[in-house]
Amino acid sequence: MRLRQSGKPNPFMPLTGDIKLLVIAGICLVIFLLLFIIVFVILYRQRQDLLVKRNEQIRSEYNQTLLQSQLEIQEQTLKKISEEIHDNIGQVLSLAKLHLNTIDTPLEKEAETKMISAKKLVSKAIQDLRDISHSFNTENIQALGLSRAMEEELEMIRRTGKYTVSMRQEGTLFRLKPQHELILFRVVQECLQNIIKHAEANCIEIMAQYDQAGLSIFVRDDGKGFLVNQQDQLLPTQGLGIRNMNARVSHIGGSVTIESSPGKGTTILIKAPGTTTITG
Repeated sequence: MRLRQSGKPNPFMPLTGDIKLLVIAGICLVIFLLLFIIVFVILYRQRQDLLVKRNEQIRSEYNQTLLQSQLEIQEQTLKKISEEIHDNIGQVLSLAKLHLNTIDTPLEKEAETKMISAKKLVSKAIQDLRDISHSFNTENIQALGLSRAMEEELEMIRRTGKYTVSMRQEGTLFRLKPQHELILFRVVQECLQNIIKHAEANCIEIMAQYDQAGLSIFVRDDGKGFLVNQQDQLLPTQGLGIRNMNARVSHIGGSVTIESSPGKGTTILIKAPGTTTITG
């Protein structure tokens, strides 16, 4: 007895050539779409990364330009103050000293002693103002060089009679770019001012270490010290602290770090790359 064939297709029958081509074409299309999506995502991410890097570069260039402008304004301001001190206050004190020196009238012993004391005070005031004027004067600092300028800054502190100071140098001295030396000197000045204001120290030491990696400046004191905030590394009672100094030194590719603990003094390390080898 012969079975009647059904009109429904048999799912287990082998695929014909046309159906195979359609299946292969569909698989290829899906693979192509997947590859297209993957490539698109990769290109999109690369473009996003480039955009982020570009934005960071623009932000960095802007910050550098802003810092450079701030430094130029600061130096112009300090130069103006230096000129005013030298031309006006210094001149007035010099005239006062001249008048004191020209008094020939016989005086009683006590009055004469006071006159001598007044002359010494005026002379000291004139010298201090000259030192401050030189310390502010950019051209004077550049002419002296960083090492000599730091020595003179320490000498000015020594003459107050409140501190024992010392300056050491290791390695072969070389000069950095004038603008770089000026930035480093201003940061050293800020360190010294912080010691005078906050450290309650007796001894201050600066060590300049010259080597192939560049210049390392250690500013040490034997003051009361403090707990360093490792995240921000803030100096006590100073809001900007090391971040302000770091911003200035980073402009020349350097860095600033602090080591301190209560009762053990403070060491501030200022590092700058050596971009020149001009011996001095």
